[in-house]
Parts: sequence; structure tokens; C-alpha cells
Amino acid sequence: MTFADLHHGSRPLVLPNAWDVASALAFAEAGFPAIGTTSFGVSAALGTPDAGRTSRPATEELVHRLRALPAYLTADIEDGYGDDPLEVADLVVALADVGLAGVNIEDSTFGELVDPAAHAAKVAAIKAAAPEVFVNARVETYWLNKDATVEATLDRARAYVDAGADGIFVPAAAEPAVLERLASALPLPLNVLAVPGLTVGELGDLGVRRISTGSLPYRAAIDAAVAVVTAVRDERDVPSATPYPEAQARLERYARRVRP
Repeated sequence: MTFADLHHGSRPLVLPNAWDVASALAFAEAGFPAIGTTSFGVSAALGTPDAGRTSRPATEELVHRLRALPAYLTADIEDGYGDDPLEVADLVVALADVGLAGVNIEDSTFGELVDPAAHAAKVAAIKAAAPEVFVNARVETYWLNKDATVEATLDRARAYVDAGADGIFVPAAAEPAVLERLASALPLPLNVLAVPGLTVGELGDLGVRRISTGSLPYRAAIDAAVAVVTAVRDERDVPSATPYPEAQARLERYARRVRP
């Protein structure tokens, strides 16, 4: 089974998004066959805002560190970290050489939608240079609340389909009627963020084929960490956690896999 095949199972692919080695290992050991990165989580760990093209070095390093991950890996590369399609393609080729199975690339830069033709050129360049990489073209209309209609979203998505994309990601689209219309109109797997109030099965019934968790695990982890330290400070019951020996053993197993 390939990474692309995971988008055509009996249920949608649930994709957890990691921000470091430890989170990726935990997701893999929880049984997820594929794991993504989150540009927000990677950027936040650096102390920089998301979508500012600052996460490239850390994302590249993370992909290299996860080369022995026992799961498929797809990377969130923001807008490709540049405007030149060939340079974006070169980045993806370099990451594919260490085992990357897919990329998520968005059609906005610094919070503004870009010309869909410009984004389509990046998609086409990636597929020409690395045809084996699953390109998930992200349409930012609903995420940025700009041109947030089904028609405008489909117009952009169709340009990316024609350019060779393997999947279409429409984050923040959440209304069942919207999701159903998008899925029925697109010839490629539709990816959305997890939608509160809708189960995996219900999203699958609407035609969704991939459900990403985005930055939610990172933000929840930060909240959990704050809950622990405030519980200690305020003399409340401290939440349980994975025992240190078990967490250490997970890292030791990983270290043995990546040891030259």
C-alpha cells in the first residue's frame, strides 16, 4: 500500500500533525500509518509566527530526523517558501530523497491569496520533478475568509487539479453542505481539518477522504503542559502522563533505527 492508497480506504485517512521527533514517534506508536508536520507547531517551537516562511530550516531538519519513522511522512511546507516554482520543486526533491511521501502546499503568502496560476505552476513543477510525491494543494479561501464560496474555491482547486495535484485541502470548510459539494465536484481526494461535531464516519459519508488535525495537537499539548504545572502550583491533583522509562524507551528504539 502506498501513501496515495491510504486516501482510498473504506474510511477517511486521519492524519495527525507532529511538530518534533517525540510527537511523531508517539503518533506512529499509536498506530497511525501516516503522519504530517504542522508549520504552526514547528514555527511556534521556534518562537516565530506561522506562514512567514520562517519554518523552512526546522521543517527540513525534522524531515531528515524522521527518515526512519515507521510511517509515511508528509510535510507542511507553507507556500513552498518561495515564489520560484523550480526552487520549490528543488526543495521537494531534496526532501523526497530522504523518504518524504507528500507535501502540503498552500495558495497564500503572508496571509494573502495568490494568483491561482502562480500556485498551479508550483504544483506542476513539483510533479514534474518528483512525480512520486503526493502533492496536497491547499486552497486558503475559507481559512482566510476571502472568496470563501464553493464556486471560488472550486475555481482555484480545478487549476491545481489540472496542474497535477494529487489531493485538495480546504481547511476551515466545515459546513456539511459545503463539504459535500466540494467532494462531489472534485476528482481528487478532499482533505479537511477535523470538524467539531462531525465524526470520521460522517465526514466520510460527505465525501471527505483525509482528515488532518493541523496544529490542534500542538496547541492541546501546550494547554496540557500548563494544566500540569498549575496543578502542582495550586496543590490540585496532577494529571497522569506516560512514565519516564516508557518515553525513554521509545526514543532509544528510534535512536537504534537512525544509528549509522
